[in-house]
Amino acid sequence: MKRILLSLSLALLAFTAGAAVKLPAIISDNMVLQRETQVALWGTADGKTVSVTPSWSGTPVSAKVGRDGSWSLRLDTPKAGGPYEISFSDGSATLSVKNILIGEVWLCSGQSNMSMPMSGFAGQPIEGALEVILDANPQVPVRMCMVGRKASLSPEKDCKLSWKENTPEAASRQGAVSYLFALRLQKVLGVPVGVINTSWGGSYMETWISKEAFAKDWPDVKIPQAVSEKSPHHQATLLFNGMVAPLIPFTFKGIVWYQGESNRPRAKDYARLTATYVEMMRTLWNAPEMPFYAVQIAPYNYSNPQGPVFLMEAQEKADEAIPHTGLARTLDIGDFYTIHPPRKREVADRLAALALSHDYGLKGIAADAPVFKAMKVDGAKITLSFDLKGSNLGPVNKPLEGFEVAGEDKVFHPAEAKVSGNKKGVVVVCKEVEKPVAVRYAFHNYAQASLFNDFGIPVGPFRSDDWDQ
Repeated sequence: MKRILLSLSLALLAFTAGAAVKLPAIISDNMVLQRETQVALWGTADGKTVSVTPSWSGTPVSAKVGRDGSWSLRLDTPKAGGPYEISFSDGSATLSVKNILIGEVWLCSGQSNMSMPMSGFAGQPIEGALEVILDANPQVPVRMCMVGRKASLSPEKDCKLSWKENTPEAASRQGAVSYLFALRLQKVLGVPVGVINTSWGGSYMETWISKEAFAKDWPDVKIPQAVSEKSPHHQATLLFNGMVAPLIPFTFKGIVWYQGESNRPRAKDYARLTATYVEMMRTLWNAPEMPFYAVQIAPYNYSNPQGPVFLMEAQEKADEAIPHTGLARTLDIGDFYTIHPPRKREVADRLAALALSHDYGLKGIAADAPVFKAMKVDGAKITLSFDLKGSNLGPVNKPLEGFEVAGEDKVFHPAEAKVSGNKKGVVVVCKEVEKPVAVRYAFHNYAQASLFNDFGIPVGPFRSDDWDQ
């Protein structure tokens, strides 16, 4: 009799374990959910129905389980706050996700300058890192997770990650730009902020784009049939499959993107690639106006002629062409000796300024850099006009560095430049060029910024010509 009862107990235990609701890693303890919207929740179960009950309302929401065992639903979220708990039940077993905050969630992606942790790389520190890490405190409602690196030939359903509270240990390992971005948003908005960092050093933009998006916009791109052991992060679609697909359709506000150094040899395609990526992400998340904020790659003393400036130019073109985007310029914070500039706080603050002014209604700042629009030649004098983006140009009464002028021979010479009296344009004169036809600013591998708006946002490098040199 005891054996029969034991067998029945084991059978019941096995059934209960098999019927338990299973959730993807992104839906787990310590997560942040986007406030005042309908967030996506999903998973698998052996039962016929899954009931989801959030502690903020106590009202259950149900979803039917499909033949493949999968289920999904949308759950209304309240105003910012927490901590909360959500229980998931299929009628025979219950799973609870705890310590949930409600606030703002952002996806952060790219290559090494996005993955670079607050603790820095070996021999390459982050400026001010010690103070930031020491100040990390769970009472400051910032949560973060880093997606584990994985390249895959087909879209994965799950990935390796865990949401972390705001402790010094977690902060030191989190990508510096994403963490500092979250800290700034939290401080200004006064709500919890979560950041999901999915990045891989040295990765091409092509690897973050799906097979379907390439088929639509780039039919000649070859989709890999095997994963390279040496450089999987250079193969089209593989990081999308392994590190983005598992996050679909987790709800977030927008995307922060820091990538481009590895695409320098193919800079001419970068603006189109960016458009493809943004459209793909907005389509996958059914969010046609999802904000997308990129970081312009910084100047660096590249050893080859395929320097960053043509890629920077492509980023400018993408920003102007794609709606609901912004570009954080970094011309003033590059480092001659390292491709990983240590001044990550300025990068994060400029990204946060774009988001705060464009998406959260913050007034009183001009977060977008002025953009060169046209030139007018009057003898040897050139007057440059700009789309000022709500600010003025500066500094006034000070010579500007980095300007060059060329005549019909296409040979550029250093020029004198200054902000015009009305602070709306720039006047350029080059005594060595009698009949100027083109002007450039900071158009080199490594250049120093000298032209800014009223809030210290640098104007990016630009040129009036389209010469292939």
